[in-house]
Amino acid sequence: MDPLLSGNVDFMVVVVVLLKVLVAFAGLLVAVMLMVWFERKALADMENRIGPNRAGPFGILQTLADGVKLSFKEDLIPEKADRVVFKLAPLLSVVPAFLTFAVVPIAGNFSGGNDGVVEILGHKTFMQVADPQMGILLVLAMSSVAVYGIILAGWSSGSKYPLLGSVRASAQMVSYEAALGLSVATVLLVGGALSTNAIVAGQSGLKWNIWVTGLVPFVVFVIAGTAELNRPPFDLVEAEQELVGGFHTEYSSMRFAMFFLAEFMNTVTMSAIIVTLFLGGPSGPSFGITGWISDYVLPFIWFFLKVLIFLFMFAFFRGTLPRLRYDQLMDLGWKFLIPLALGWFLLIAAVRVGSDQGWNLPLTVAISVAGLALGAGLLKLSINKSQPTSALSETDPTGADSSASTSGRGR
Repeated sequence: MDPLLSGNVDFMVVVVVLLKVLVAFAGLLVAVMLMVWFERKALADMENRIGPNRAGPFGILQTLADGVKLSFKEDLIPEKADRVVFKLAPLLSVVPAFLTFAVVPIAGNFSGGNDGVVEILGHKTFMQVADPQMGILLVLAMSSVAVYGIILAGWSSGSKYPLLGSVRASAQMVSYEAALGLSVATVLLVGGALSTNAIVAGQSGLKWNIWVTGLVPFVVFVIAGTAELNRPPFDLVEAEQELVGGFHTEYSSMRFAMFFLAEFMNTVTMSAIIVTLFLGGPSGPSFGITGWISDYVLPFIWFFLKVLIFLFMFAFFRGTLPRLRYDQLMDLGWKFLIPLALGWFLLIAAVRVGSDQGWNLPLTVAISVAGLALGAGLLKLSINKSQPTSALSETDPTGADSSASTSGRGR
């Protein structure tokens, strides 16, 4: 728990809390602006283009210029829309992103067994807005709430194409929430804590969870997190070739901008969550430096560099990967990621129990892997048996062989 709230709550405590909220919110907005510029420049370099280069030095103010432009656009509301829900939906997309970022530690000295406590205005506290004991559950809850903004935006528009995009979003979120939760459960099993600050403190000394959990939960979390963000190659809720733009087709002006603000804010927040869960958050080598540099500057630099790697990764995904078909999206989530995450969680649990009970570790791992392989084989066999086969699957409707038919058309 944050030591700031462990004693009496006086006026200065309230000032410190408000200061942290203000800095976190302003910092997140600036990070979103820079992320949009960074992604556009990165994609331009990948595609041999120039990218933004007019507004500000190196085009860094292009995002601000786009926001000012959108603020002067006409705010349209469709005639058949549910006006209250239509106006509320963009807020339901933005607010969860900030609430998630509020539990992420961005600095603090975690080396040498320290718990990241710093001093602000004479009060000891953590470098995060809040540190609830169930912090990681709050992250999972907010990722579930965020989809309501998309669903309600599509439903309240009174149009079929946004509704289809919102229905896709609900199915996609349900599919990948399970894999996301199982990968987080593996981290909690290893770390034994739900507090984000405690999770980071447990990874000091480069004992990062990406290695402790065996890399697989990290890979599953990254893939499932990309799907949760509706980013390429999982951006089926916005598929402009099919849905004219998806759930936000009927939106304009600042409400339209808020959805993209939420998308990029969620990207920054998800990168911060990945860093917190698997890469030690702001913890890193201090090079023997002590004082305020080791408490504030160095941890924030480590945190920023780690987050920057994942922001580039998301930009790289957008520039290189083609969009999946909807059946491929569902197959990846239900037939691959969920069984993989569940199987790895059971394997780590067996290893932990065996270690606590003094069992033979190699034998425990071998039996667990054999059991998981058998279960995977039976699952695949049952899936294959449940799929219907067609007698004409390899032939054309006339009964002739498809290859012969094709060659005949060629002649």
